Amino acid sequence: MNVKLTPGGFYAAPILLVAAWVLHGFLEALLASCVIAVASWPLYRAFSERMPRRMARAAVSAMFVALMALFVLGPLMFAFAALVTEAHATLAALAVADQKGIAAPAWLADTPLAGPWLAAHWASALARPGALSLRVEQADPAALVSWAQSLGQFTLRHLFIVVFTLLLLFFLYQHGEALGKALRRALRERVGQGAERYVDVGRHAVQASVNSMLLVGLFDGCAAWVAYLVAGVPHPALWGAITGALGLVPFLGYVAVAALTLQLATAGAATVATASFTLGSLVLFLGDKLVRPAMARNGTHLPYVWILMGCLGGFQVLGLVGLVVGPVALTLSRELLAKAS
Repeated sequence: MNVKLTPGGFYAAPILLVAAWVLHGFLEALLASCVIAVASWPLYRAFSERMPRRMARAAVSAMFVALMALFVLGPLMFAFAALVTEAHATLAALAVADQKGIAAPAWLADTPLAGPWLAAHWASALARPGALSLRVEQADPAALVSWAQSLGQFTLRHLFIVVFTLLLLFFLYQHGEALGKALRRALRERVGQGAERYVDVGRHAVQASVNSMLLVGLFDGCAAWVAYLVAGVPHPALWGAITGALGLVPFLGYVAVAALTLQLATAGAATVATASFTLGSLVLFLGDKLVRPAMARNGTHLPYVWILMGCLGGFQVLGLVGLVVGPVALTLSRELLAKAS
């Protein structure tokens, strides 16, 4: 690789740094839109070719953006809505039970090591009528307000990211071909003819990483449905769909498993709760640690441990889009180091 430096490049560098600083708040939205555009570009071209020729490009792009939003956000919105519904039902049942006092589950006292202590603490805290309501009333209002503010800020920030991601995605679908040609031309001029190879490597890595996310969600959903069916969970298909939708994000699927376990334990189904927790956690572990890196490796050609570190490290730094950006960055780094040596 031969990077060409010119005097104009030194003058342009501060301007580019200032521009990057101004746009750093949009980094997640920009990366997410680029990842979605690259991964879905073959589908977009096939979709646009089947549309009537008299239809404006802007209308075609807007329709495809709407379909992508439904495809990407739909499963997550369904999962969160289903969790909220189940949580509401559980809280309503607890409120009714609290009127007479919530008796400790029969299995709690048999818990190894801490069983008697847990049963005694439960009896003193929740067994009396209205004990749960009293504890809620005694909660620190300032802490509740702080928690509500944090939740509101979290929601608004991610709503902001989603809106700008869709806006940028619409722009990329309209001008993607021209931007791609301009990028390749700029890289050829600054880096050399070998830059084409890095663009292709990055594109294949993005598509492989996105495909791995989708396959992990499908694997988690189907495998969790079977696991919950074996464990005897009520509505196993619903909970399998929730687990699969949240399983797109590492460790988020455990929220579904924990919610299901809590609901079953509250209802007194200790055996089913234990089985569902064990099998659901096993499914998510296999999906995150085996299926995701194995599928991503087909396009990145990185060792298993590097794929795993790329996914988890990228998610820690950039959130959901980091699941794709992490392995892609490691793939391009490997190509650059191999070329330099």
